[in-house]
Amino acid sequence: MTSPTSDPAVLTQSTPSLISLSGAWTARELAAIVPQARLLRVPGDAPVVAECGRITALDTAGAWVLQSLLLRLQRDGAKVTLTNLAAPFEKLLATVTSQAREQSQRPGVVAARIPGRLEAVGLRVAAAGEQLVALLAFIGESAVALVRVISHPRQIRWRPIAFNIRSGGLEAVPIVALLSFMLGVVVAYQGADQLRHYGANIFVADLVGLSILREFGPLITAIIIAGRSGSAYAAQIGTMAVTEEIDAMRTLGIAPIELLVLPKVIALVIALPLLTVCADIAGVVGGMVMAKAQLDVGYPEFLDRFLKAISVTSYVVGIGKAPVFAAIISAVGCFQGFRTQGGADSVGRQTTVAVVQTIFLVIVADGLFSVAFSALDL
Repeated sequence: MTSPTSDPAVLTQSTPSLISLSGAWTARELAAIVPQARLLRVPGDAPVVAECGRITALDTAGAWVLQSLLLRLQRDGAKVTLTNLAAPFEKLLATVTSQAREQSQRPGVVAARIPGRLEAVGLRVAAAGEQLVALLAFIGESAVALVRVISHPRQIRWRPIAFNIRSGGLEAVPIVALLSFMLGVVVAYQGADQLRHYGANIFVADLVGLSILREFGPLITAIIIAGRSGSAYAAQIGTMAVTEEIDAMRTLGIAPIELLVLPKVIALVIALPLLTVCADIAGVVGGMVMAKAQLDVGYPEFLDRFLKAISVTSYVVGIGKAPVFAAIISAVGCFQGFRTQGGADSVGRQTTVAVVQTIFLVIVADGLFSVAFSALDL
């Protein structure tokens, strides 16, 4: 039983004893109900009123979720009373409740329920573990494919690699340079106040040079590319998975990893270090401009101190992070694209997951690099 409305289902608790239900409780609109239901807290052995007057639509899926919610509240000790539920909806809920009761009484059948908070945490941990194992398997499969392609150079697809270098590298230069320039300005501006107090204006070159070349340059570039190219990889492969183009490739004997993954990985491993060089230059220029404006440190003096303060090791350390960041971005983006199932909403969801996971792993990798370089006294 549904109505033409399409408002998403909403579950709110204004007081411990009053729960309000509204919107269309239909299969299409129930996405947000389960996380909302987990937040409900009711007083034990106390009356609770569920206000249902604003429910605009109800189908069997919504009735099943509502019935599961009532069972959970009753198990928590609450005495729940439904109010203002429309007569057709009430009849449907009674039918679903009767069917659920019959199913639960059959041997081997477990009644439907909303998982508790601790159980939900366990399910998320288990899902994260499963995803980690799948990611490692995907990386291993990609590595095997890479070795196979390198051993047969004629199989290397140079045209897709060149296309990905252009789209993921060359076209990203303006945004990377602009943000890195602004980052250099911010670093120099924040350090200017402190350096001015001690008469150490010239040391702004040390501050800007070391921070940009060793840390901020590679990191900000990787984060920009994760949001720009990593999301594009996930969306492209995810769309192909939804439209069954990847299945068609396998049917034709084309390995999807060799065609879709390896060109992106190789291209980004080439492009990201070059983008990092652009970011380093733009960041240092931004710091130099701000040093001139705030500390009266001229460009020749800044460059002279910069060349004395920054060693080749510091520069190579920053550039050396870029290929690792590139491998993380491309691998996670492609992996999440292959995990897309269902429809267009799954493409958006996996794209979001790809960006979040990529940025997290890049920052973790940067932290591990810092620990390793500190141990090696680099």
